[in-house]
Amino acid sequence: MAISDIPILSMLKTRLQWSQQRQSVLAENVANADTPSYRSRDLAPLKFDAPVQGAAPPLFTVSLTRTESGHIAGIGQNDTPFRSKNDGNYEVRPTGNAVNLEQEMMKVAANQMDYQAVTALYSRSLGLLKTALGKGTG
Repeated sequence: MAISDIPILSMLKTRLQWSQQRQSVLAENVANADTPSYRSRDLAPLKFDAPVQGAAPPLFTVSLTRTESGHIAGIGQNDTPFRSKNDGNYEVRPTGNAVNLEQEMMKVAANQMDYQAVTALYSRSLGLLKTALGKGTG
């Protein structure tokens, strides 16, 4: 059995990857705080619901493909498995920019705290496994 087969560790790993991707999206929002007509973006929260028995098979969507590594990905066309969501932000400047720096920085701080908590849980889970195997740090 591989470590990645343990459900709690795979969920924590997915959460860490989601937090990393969210950090880059939030950083883009802050970097484009003065860009005309830019709208802030965020990732949809993760859901770890168990799949429903007898559920319909997932639908496949058509997406753009980058044929060369030098091509720039379009907005929302990142190579990420996480969905993005649009905020219901209605505060728009005359230039069309809808980024609220205070709100974005609060999201960055919350994301950082979540990342630190998940990292601590992950390392403690690994410590428990080491202890169970008799290779603890004691």
